[in-house]
Amino acid sequence: MTKEKRIGTIKEELQAAEDTSLPFFIEEYETDARSGVQKLVEQAKKRLQKLEAEKKRIYALQEYERKYPDAALICGIDEVGRGPLAGPVVAGAVILPKNCEILYINDSKKLSPAKREELYDVIMEQAIAVGLGQASPQRIDEINILQATYEAMREAINNLGVTPDILLNDAVTIPQVEIPQVPIIKGDAKSISIGAASIVAKVTRDRMMVTYDSEYPGYGFADNKGYGSAAHIAALKELGATPIHRQTFIRNFL
Repeated sequence: MTKEKRIGTIKEELQAAEDTSLPFFIEEYETDARSGVQKLVEQAKKRLQKLEAEKKRIYALQEYERKYPDAALICGIDEVGRGPLAGPVVAGAVILPKNCEILYINDSKKLSPAKREELYDVIMEQAIAVGLGQASPQRIDEINILQATYEAMREAINNLGVTPDILLNDAVTIPQVEIPQVPIIKGDAKSISIGAASIVAKVTRDRMMVTYDSEYPGYGFADNKGYGSAAHIAALKELGATPIHRQTFIRNFL
């Protein structure tokens, strides 16, 4: 009988329970009169409420995708790394399945590093296609950051392996691209496709900066990801520039 089961055991069951099994957990234990068990049931109900709220948020995040029902392949595009003093700018292009139900996708800046890594794996597994592009610090210095960003985005589109029917872009219209485009201001928080692209681009670039940290120690690239933190600027003044620094971005510090 349920009452013979220790509360600690039931707690362990709840901790291990997948979201989909929460209704079964609640059904099994909601008639258990013990206060400790009832607290666990309430926890399960709150988890279930949060899950339902997240599903509604994800449905709302597909608003732009639903505007184009005739488009078989809708591609979200976003970039990461326009502002740092060092490292490349990286663009991501992601085509998700219709009515994609990957939960917790959001603007990558609103997610923890651990959540981004988790979602990166899910996106890479479930996406119809993923393309990445980048522009080096040298290229950024050569043609400026905006043009380098466009170049990285075009590369990401070309690396998809398929041709999208429409592009949902975070804020910009990409020159020299013939595919129909829809620029969306703050699109990484309004479109599930753009949000997915922002996560893929962010994780990819962060991993690159961690690698650069071991190649060029002393600048804290693993932590600051090339952005101009106080420690990074101090190291730049003390150690000088590395090959991955953007010369046009660091003139005022050297």
